[in-house]
Amino acid sequence: MLWTTAAHAMGPAPGGTEGAGWQSLIPFILMFAVFYFLLIRPQQKRAKEHKAMLNQLKRGDEVVTAGGLYGRILETADDHVILDLGDSKVKVSRSAISAVASMARPAQPEKKSKKAEEKEKAGDKPADDA
Repeated sequence: MLWTTAAHAMGPAPGGTEGAGWQSLIPFILMFAVFYFLLIRPQQKRAKEHKAMLNQLKRGDEVVTAGGLYGRILETADDHVILDLGDSKVKVSRSAISAVASMARPAQPEKKSKKAEEKEKAGDKPADDA
């Protein structure tokens, strides 16, 4: 019974606690800002770019599906496309297309001019244009 009297006599801590509510929210606000700029905003940007890419698909584009299939678009519709996979044709949802792929042939080495070939045969190095 004696200790309860002493507890009431102590009262609130000196200096008050008026600013404690605001100061405790600052770390949460900073964490949200970091998450927004590092996670949320870049994801929204990627989603916007992907949607624009899906809207620009046309016949003849070479694409990669989410499952990893490479194919060429034969026909397009509002919600699906028909892909030519070589030996078969597949109807695929537009949302299943992950990227437009360049299935181009490997780059051929540049052909040297006849003058450069003659200089190499003669043992001279071709002059660099400065």
